[in-house]
Amino acid sequence: MPPLPNRDCGLDILKRFTFINLDGGAEDVQKSARYTHLTFDCYGTLIDWRAGIERELARALGTVKLRGSQLLAAYVEAEKSQESVYKKYREVLRETIGSMSDILGVEVPGAAAREFAASVPKWPAFPDTAKFLREMGSRGFKRYILSNVDNDLLEETIEEHGLDIDGFVTAEDVGSYKPSPAHWIKFMEKTGTPRGRVLHCAQSVYHDIIPTQVMGIDSAWVNRYGEKLGPGIQPHFICDNLENLAKALG
Repeated sequence: MPPLPNRDCGLDILKRFTFINLDGGAEDVQKSARYTHLTFDCYGTLIDWRAGIERELARALGTVKLRGSQLLAAYVEAEKSQESVYKKYREVLRETIGSMSDILGVEVPGAAAREFAASVPKWPAFPDTAKFLREMGSRGFKRYILSNVDNDLLEETIEEHGLDIDGFVTAEDVGSYKPSPAHWIKFMEKTGTPRGRVLHCAQSVYHDIIPTQVMGIDSAWVNRYGEKLGPGIQPHFICDNLENLAKALG
């Protein structure tokens, strides 16, 4: 999911995590080898979570003080504080919105918070998402989602939007939230895929691009919301949508 806009997303954030070598260092596939697996963050990359959050907050609460990038910035900051210790993502969503009453300028009743948490599968997909996933499958790529949500929310999202994927790993599966490396470790253990064969495609610098860089996994930054990279962050591909990523992948 997207980072706080204009935040300095430096590499220091990952000093608290310990990374392990899953595939033997010298046995890593050369960077120039063809990728066999594409992994994705879902909300922010495949699904327009900014539009979804704004729409569903308006539906649950009526008019709120913040819109657009300001609303997203406030939401991301509030959500991050709820993800330091693992709990189900529905609870994270409810508590995040419940903590934002002052920022939003409205009271957030418990029923509204629950309604918002249940709305995730209805958040709109980006218009290029379904076509891109189908095309990547036809090219022979295996496609996996690595997402900071509960299994049922992701399964409902996949069904709602007809997302053509081969598998997923969720926060519920690993008991932690990205940028912890557990999603990628679980994915590589589950599929037996060496990191050199993986390209991780994501919008969030904080949750996705930084940890993959530290782990030695190639990344494609899908800059959906026109943000800027912090110092030292070097994705292997940079594009503003999945249509252009498909072109970059040949």
